[in-house]
Amino acid sequence: MALELIVSLFMVAAVIIVSLTLILLLSALLLLHFNRRCTHHQMFNLSEKIPEYLETKCQSNPNSAPGLSSHRECDQTDRFSWIGSNIPCFKLSGKQVNVLTEPTQFFETLKLKARKSRKRIIMASLYLGTGTLEQELVDSLNEACRQSLAEGNKDFDVHILLDYTRGRRGSENSCTILQPVLSAYPQNARLSLFHTPDLRGILKKIMPNRYNETIGLHHMKVYLFDDSLIISGANLSETYFTNRQDRYILFNNCPEMADFFSSLIKTVASFSFQVNSDCSVTFPEEFGVHPYEDSDDGSRFKWKARDKVLALLRKTVNENCFNSSQSSSPKNSVCNSNPNQSESDSSDSNADTFVYPLIQMGPLGILDDEEITKHLLRSATQEDEILLASGYFNLTDHYLKLILEKSCARFKIMMASPEVNGFYGASGAAGAIPYLYIQVARQFHQKLCAFEQQKRIQLYEYYRNKWTFHVKGLWYYISKDQLPSLTLIGSSNFGYRSVYRDLECQLAIITQNENLRQQLRQEHVHLFQSSDIVSETTFKRKDRYVPIWVQLISNYIKNFF
Repeated sequence: MALELIVSLFMVAAVIIVSLTLILLLSALLLLHFNRRCTHHQMFNLSEKIPEYLETKCQSNPNSAPGLSSHRECDQTDRFSWIGSNIPCFKLSGKQVNVLTEPTQFFETLKLKARKSRKRIIMASLYLGTGTLEQELVDSLNEACRQSLAEGNKDFDVHILLDYTRGRRGSENSCTILQPVLSAYPQNARLSLFHTPDLRGILKKIMPNRYNETIGLHHMKVYLFDDSLIISGANLSETYFTNRQDRYILFNNCPEMADFFSSLIKTVASFSFQVNSDCSVTFPEEFGVHPYEDSDDGSRFKWKARDKVLALLRKTVNENCFNSSQSSSPKNSVCNSNPNQSESDSSDSNADTFVYPLIQMGPLGILDDEEITKHLLRSATQEDEILLASGYFNLTDHYLKLILEKSCARFKIMMASPEVNGFYGASGAAGAIPYLYIQVARQFHQKLCAFEQQKRIQLYEYYRNKWTFHVKGLWYYISKDQLPSLTLIGSSNFGYRSVYRDLECQLAIITQNENLRQQLRQEHVHLFQSSDIVSETTFKRKDRYVPIWVQLISNYIKNFF
């Protein structure tokens, strides 16, 4: 009896401790949420603070949406020409673009491109795993360094940008697996870790590892090898190389585009921690402001980091306008047209594809991706069709309102079924995350029914046995076209985290190239083949039951997922 009493007392004490911990964490998150909303409004919504590059346009129309040119009802390229008013643009041939469909393709392409690189390997991701497949990728980096130096190329550049909290989680982490490369090639290899300025003070002290990642992350996924690059939503770990479905688009031999992304990654790295060969970290003194040890609330860090990114975007937009100043065509007026371009660049005669980098850095007040996406949804006609996918379906209120009330287009929206959610079966509080997404999906479906939009907007769940789902992006069909004319691809999930908390990068790809459009169609057809339509009965199934406590807190914590 005494033993049972002691065990019972320990269990009660454990429950009390866990409950108090959860309450403390929730209180801290709520405090951050409200402070963040206030700070964000004060810092970035002042009219006099509008960045100059958003006011610099190749073309302008007084009747257009704020910061955007007028909507055109012409061919596929002209239809979206408003995007190029203030966003960098790169002009390509569709022949230079390949859509990869499987994780194994992605993995093998990464290794092959890395081994063959002789000028640079520049990569940005959330983290790099520590398994055997990840080691194969690191071995490819090592081989590229060794071979390049053996050939006399002392300027070979390897630079990897990851997230600070995710990249340093655990005793074996992204830093430790890359340590041999950093040690062997200290003059050529660099590893940088971005630390969000919002994780600071008491919040940084009390939040456990893993949970502190909810505050904000570096989330861009760019994999660049010499003058070619892959834009994806996938991270660098074993599941993403085997059975975690994502999207991946390869751009071959595009030096100007590669230079831009190299500059973007190095710009973010300039206000990130630098990892030394012993895995210790230092913050660059030349930046002048620490991300979390300064005396203010992070405002000075945010402004200075913001200015550096905006300077790059402004410079690229101005070059776009200057290089195309002799052209009157809307297609050419927003894109690079360099008379000294190499044979690998596309000339005006064979350029049929236009690529716009959409940068979203909510903590820094850079909101290009959000603004372009909102206008894209708002301007869609009833003859258009939009297919949207999110690995973590949790649309912001703005996107939700536009889709339900403003947009006239037909929508097919694909999300993960609970079984293929990356957090399914996770231990601890993370195991409840799939329930949160069920609750969000249920609420969205209820709104569909309330607005009587079930026919115009259809919801799908992706399921593939022993796979997980991490797909994100958009495919846009104009009028009654049989092939998509535009796609969005990158790291954004269209949710609160993507818009407000993380550093994201997405591409808008507009193309008239028949083969590329076929590839994009085959890509989403392949994905939807593993999806089932969601109905009211879906949420009545036993496996869709959401615990009461998740229902109660979902609206308060969904901004962190």
